[in-house]
Amino acid sequence: MFHLSMPLFWRVCLINGAVFLLGTLALALSPATVSRQPLLSELVVLLLGLTVIVLVNGALLRAVLRPLDRLTAVTAKIDLRYPGLRLDEAGSGPARGLVRGFNAMLERLEVERSTSTTRALQAQEAERQRIAQELHDEVGQSLTAVLLGLRYVMDTAPERVRAELDGLRDTTRTSLEEVRRISQRLRPGDLTDLGLTSALAGLARDASARNGPQVRRRLPSSVPDLPPETELVIYRVVQEALTNVVRHAQATTVDLDLTLSDGGLVLRVADDGVGIPDGAMGAGIQGMLERAQMVGGDLDVRARKGGGAQSGNGGTEVLLRLDLPAPDPGRAGS
Repeated sequence: MFHLSMPLFWRVCLINGAVFLLGTLALALSPATVSRQPLLSELVVLLLGLTVIVLVNGALLRAVLRPLDRLTAVTAKIDLRYPGLRLDEAGSGPARGLVRGFNAMLERLEVERSTSTTRALQAQEAERQRIAQELHDEVGQSLTAVLLGLRYVMDTAPERVRAELDGLRDTTRTSLEEVRRISQRLRPGDLTDLGLTSALAGLARDASARNGPQVRRRLPSSVPDLPPETELVIYRVVQEALTNVVRHAQATTVDLDLTLSDGGLVLRVADDGVGIPDGAMGAGIQGMLERAQMVGGDLDVRARKGGGAQSGNGGTEVLLRLDLPAPDPGRAGS
């Protein structure tokens, strides 16, 4: 264990010292001598000895320093958004302690980032709930009071101003509907009241409204019991994916699929729009990725191949894979 805890500087010094000591002993104990005027054969022996010393020293140092090269290569590839990258401790030789410390550091960074991301998303959801409640209770009720007041004024107003009041009433009614729509997006009441499948169907209907793309739904009639945070992640991923399609994709059709397979849940949102550049990572995609990681899911956003109507890229495909929780034995027995 001493050599694993020894600083790298002293390891290099010991290796060099050992090599030079062996070379000195070899010259001292060998019958070789050097004349005052060195002969060619003696120079050859000295050159060979020096070559052997350099090669042995280089091989030993290479064995010690090779893990540093691997460490440098891995450092360039590290992206905490995609955890799991580690160095192999088994093949690290004398640098095993350094590699173990590096892997432990990565583990801590990934855990801390996951924890902070989870807290941030939970705080974001709480803030959305608060804003939605205020929109519903304050702005919504105020607009409702304005509508009632306009109705009363229209009944008593002169004929010449009724048309203007009627237009103002329509504008107020539209604003009230918009406030309710925004409140619904911030706080998915359908998810709590009607369940995941109905909530996703509602998102599909909203995306198709107002001349949006046609959303073709393939949703199961029911899904296994999922934790509330998992259902919310699925809802938010679909919401963000459909929002991106409506705003940017220029698509005509969107496929929304939710399937059960191999003990897991697979969500797919695929459009036939203009596609997505390779490696694109906007705030929306980053948010979906962080939400998926929060519940142990695997998210993949990629160009859709072979189905695009408007571009060679074939649109964009969002895939979310989640493991289903193990069934409760007590519940199954009852």
